[in-house]
Amino acid sequence: MTLIRNMDNDFPLYLFHQGKNYEAGKFFGAHKTGADVWRFRVWAPRAKSVSVIGDFNDWDRKENPMDRISETVWETEIEGLKQFDAYKYCIETEDGRIVDKADPYAQHFERRPGTASKLYESEYKWNDAEWMAARAERDPYKSPMNIYEAHLGSWKLDENEEFPSYIGFANRIIPYLKKMSYTHIELMPLTEYPFDGSWGYQVTGYYAPTSRHGTPDDFRKMIDMFHQAGIGVILDWVPAHFPKDAAGLCEFDGSYCYEYTDPLKMEHKAWGTRVFDYGKGEVCSFLISSACSWLGDYHVDGIRVDAVASMLYLDYDRPDGQWRANKYGGHENIEAVEFLRHLNEAAFERYPGILMIAEESTAWPLVTKPTDIGGLGFNFKWNMGWMNDMLQYVSLDPIYRAFNHDKLTFSFFYCFSENYILPISHDEIVYGKCSMLRKMSSPLIEEKFATYRAFLAYMMAHPGKKLLFMGQEFAQSNEWNYQSQLEWELLNDPNHQHMAKFTEMLNKFYLENAPLWQVDTSWEGFSWISHDDNQQSVISFRRIDAKGDEIVIICNFCPVQRNDYRIGVPKDGKYVVVMNTDAPEYGGSGASPKEYECEDEPMHELDYSISLTLAPLSVMYLKNVPSAKKKRRPLKKTVSGSKAKKK
Repeated sequence: MTLIRNMDNDFPLYLFHQGKNYEAGKFFGAHKTGADVWRFRVWAPRAKSVSVIGDFNDWDRKENPMDRISETVWETEIEGLKQFDAYKYCIETEDGRIVDKADPYAQHFERRPGTASKLYESEYKWNDAEWMAARAERDPYKSPMNIYEAHLGSWKLDENEEFPSYIGFANRIIPYLKKMSYTHIELMPLTEYPFDGSWGYQVTGYYAPTSRHGTPDDFRKMIDMFHQAGIGVILDWVPAHFPKDAAGLCEFDGSYCYEYTDPLKMEHKAWGTRVFDYGKGEVCSFLISSACSWLGDYHVDGIRVDAVASMLYLDYDRPDGQWRANKYGGHENIEAVEFLRHLNEAAFERYPGILMIAEESTAWPLVTKPTDIGGLGFNFKWNMGWMNDMLQYVSLDPIYRAFNHDKLTFSFFYCFSENYILPISHDEIVYGKCSMLRKMSSPLIEEKFATYRAFLAYMMAHPGKKLLFMGQEFAQSNEWNYQSQLEWELLNDPNHQHMAKFTEMLNKFYLENAPLWQVDTSWEGFSWISHDDNQQSVISFRRIDAKGDEIVIICNFCPVQRNDYRIGVPKDGKYVVVMNTDAPEYGGSGASPKEYECEDEPMHELDYSISLTLAPLSVMYLKNVPSAKKKRRPLKKTVSGSKAKKK
């Protein structure tokens, strides 16, 4: 096949091979160059020949052969084509086989079960300039972030609707998100994927919104609608692995093209997927350009990078003898580390104010620290340790919580080591793990709801941004099922009505109270009052904003009412209950008074104290109302909790 050289191609190709072409989607794929003329380019380094096949040539590989423009890249132009024409690349491999492949850079695909790419050029005019300008100036660390994770296909369906449209989904969910005071929506992967049951985590189209819900411009319209409503959009993105579907990236040109050639690095066998070879510049350009496309072409506000731990460790989910050590003999994937650093550097350089979020489940250091000091360069990380500890804690019979108090408190001691998001995601309510409500330990349904309310209030007060999967805001009873909508009928039940109202009020309180979010990344925003009352499963602490305003939080995780429970407080005056999970309007008992007078009795190394009534399985937030200064008693050491004696 003829090699056709064009000097204009040299620089983008050089960057592509170096792994630094962050706009590879504009060079590769199919792009309109004239009224009805489209240019096709594809990287197929080991191919013997490549042709474009499609509706327009009866899928005949002889009609539109491609020429080499370098040793590894192929190109052709075809006249007489139109938007939505279906096409593939027909590749002759080195060993003479013929394979038909979808375009890795395609912007649109047939709806499954079809696997062909479709010609598409956007004509969308954005209307979110105000949002984008504000986003570029926003400091995400000092802003509230309350994320609603959603699966677009199963949130809420119209009758006989197989897949909701992008625009229809936005129309339905935006008023709900506003009512519930969520700041962001995180969408499970919408990059094109063939198998519904993968939930989008096995991707074949890294540049294309799935056609299940509409066109790429429909997707853009959805993002635009969220932005005009003041809601940020985070998209799950999967650079860790890809499926072995025949039309996808697997052995793309007959050789191990996008994946590792080493059989000890090539596959995640438990997932049935191939692993990207991050040591190839072309693969890095492909992936980073994909991320930049979602952030730039589609105005997505953040990317949550899936399964980062599987990228970082060569022995991830691999038994001894079934993995290859790095050149230093360690288990770290050095090229994956470099890829992640380049990904984050490229994203932040181009798109100020965005979120780059790592789903990373280990203690890998410096995940959210800058790359120039050895970090991975993300600005947030899911706190999987907190999630695992707390789900174990609330699943325990309360009698055993006293012996597992560290699960309640340990996360506070490392909560500023990274910039964290506290996630209760879809992964926690599938595959037999049961719903959040059913995780709550008690044979009594009232105690399950009380524990769940307490858990959510504790979570909201804990340092770190927040994420809750859809349906958990009203305590869905069953595990999530991607094949049906949420159990909205539960809102006819008073318990679930109370739960939905509680979540709505808690979210609103979070949004309106800076102490819960403004200083989320340092000890200046947090101070313990008491963390050692394991016998009664009670903790208390303060959250403090940049102006010094604060909220006192006290949590009782036992189904026992605590009377005359005394804690130290920093200021004189009156402490008013501003949020109580046990309030009658949320289905609680209303056992606690709504305000408490401060006493000149030092405690917990603080100048004053208050004596509280703690309802069973409850969390209270309190704010100080100053009063005239009184003479203080001298500071002295006292015993915490209800065992303390009044002086």
